[in-house]
Amino acid sequence: RPSELHPGLRFEQGLTVQPVTEEVVDKVDVLFLATPAPVSAELSSLLADRIPAIVDLSGAFRIRTPELHDRWYPKVKRRTDLADRFVYGVPELIGDQLKDAALISLPGCYATAITLGLAPLTLGLGLDLKTVVVDGKSGSSGGGVQLRTSDLHPFRAGAIAPYSPTGHRHAAEVGDFLERSKPGTIGNLSMSAYGVPNVRGLLTSSYVFTDDKVDQRELNRAYLRFYKGRPFVRVRRHDETLIPVPDPQVVLGSNYADVTVLLDEEGGRIVVLAALDNLVKGAAGQAVQVTNLRFGLPEETGLTQLPVMPA
Repeated sequence: RPSELHPGLRFEQGLTVQPVTEEVVDKVDVLFLATPAPVSAELSSLLADRIPAIVDLSGAFRIRTPELHDRWYPKVKRRTDLADRFVYGVPELIGDQLKDAALISLPGCYATAITLGLAPLTLGLGLDLKTVVVDGKSGSSGGGVQLRTSDLHPFRAGAIAPYSPTGHRHAAEVGDFLERSKPGTIGNLSMSAYGVPNVRGLLTSSYVFTDDKVDQRELNRAYLRFYKGRPFVRVRRHDETLIPVPDPQVVLGSNYADVTVLLDEEGGRIVVLAALDNLVKGAAGQAVQVTNLRFGLPEETGLTQLPVMPA
């Protein structure tokens, strides 16, 4: 029973846990793969032509470039022809491609936040981003359900752990996607990732260096224009509320992503901040969002839960 795995589902009697069999496969309209990347690669290969839509939440098909994929996912062997068929990206950017898409690869949680932060600069304003340095901080749920000593409470509580200080595969998928979307607009993209005591939620700080000239007003207008009509991206001023935003605690439990852009004239950089709930907009919520778009449903269907604060 699902409640044995997830106690909060105790009274949801209609839910079942069962193996993936031929009979089950032939009855579904969409299959969500919340499985390790090697398992997703194997199941996708077996079921790609039997199910109307597969939504993969793993990293198996996120990076299109073969050499880059092999570097960051050396143990994930996938069919090249299948990788080319997967539609990848944040739904706010690839909504038109999702219509009738049979294979969909969801971005990672960090990648979602970074991409939402950078896209208005590259795809909107057309800036050439010479260097982008990303600082990412995530709660313990970002590591999944695997047992790790570093995630045990005595080690995690109160800690700020630099678990990936010199690179992260989510940054690699962002660079791969943005380069394919608009070649030549992004140069060196690097990232350092830290684990913080929170259970859920993440914040990315992207420090952007460009030779292109732009002022704060132009940046504000560009971000508001880029995400106009997008229900789950909230462009915010850093000082608009009682607490500075974006802050992960302000979006927890919801499918919202909060984005702020600031011009640091003295530092010669653009600072882009993005916060989201890694379990919702960074995973399950975004999976529902792309499925809504895939099947022609209103984008917000099933996703109207407001943030829970304090959480």
